[in-house]
Parts: sequence; C-alpha cells; structure tokens
Amino acid sequence: MGSSREDLIAIAHRHAAAEANGDLATTLSTLDPDPVYEFEPAGLLLRGLPAVKVYYEHFFKTFQPMIASYEKRAEWLTDEGLGEEYWIDLRAPGRGIERNAVIGILLFGKQGLRGERLYASDRMLRTMFGPAWDLAEPIA
Repeated sequence: MGSSREDLIAIAHRHAAAEANGDLATTLSTLDPDPVYEFEPAGLLLRGLPAVKVYYEHFFKTFQPMIASYEKRAEWLTDEGLGEEYWIDLRAPGRGIERNAVIGILLFGKQGLRGERLYASDRMLRTMFGPAWDLAEPIA
C-alpha cells in the first residue's frame, strides 16, 4: 500500500527543506528506491539512487556555496507531484552574479518521491549536477 496524497505532499515539502538545509541523509530518505531525475529541455535523465547520490553530494558540497540568493516564485500541486519555481542567483567566477530560472517538479511515487523533473538552461543544469551530468542518459 502506498502513501496517501497528504503524506506525499508532506514528503515533498520535507525533501525541499532538506535540500535547502544541506541535509543529504534526509534528502535521500524522501526518495523511492529507484529515483529518476529528468533534465529538461536537455532531454536527459539520471537513474538510480547511486547516481542521484553523486548529484546530491556535488549539490551540497559545490553548488550550494555558489548560491548568492534564491527566491521561490510559485508552488503548485498536481496529481503527479509538487511543482516549485525559483530564481537562483549564482556567483559565477569571472562573471559576477547570474540569475537563473529553475522549475522543479517533485514527482510522487508509492512511498516517497519517484524523482524530479527539472527545467533550466543546460549551463545551469550542468553546474547544478556536476559529475552526475555525465551519468545521465538520453530520454528514450
């Protein structure tokens, strides 16, 4: 038996808070066993907990320190998941502060999140995912 819709919404909020707080263990605990992260419009996906862990290790150690500021612009709920839209201002070496639009949809699974669908520029996604970008495969 799966989690209720209310439980999944609470898990999605716990996941987002754990990401914001740099909490790797809690972030990973919100995911189903075989999560899939989609990169759009790049048309790539990152599959499986080992690859997603590579992403989050990079995210917390390298990407988060680059964030000068961020602002949640919107949040919405569908049957598929919880969507969040952000402005993320990054410190870009040699380029100052760069503003990036990012949309993330936390996708509901059976017990937790089955993954995330992220919409951002290729440069932003490559910066965000670091070495995990090379583990991604084309969406079939």
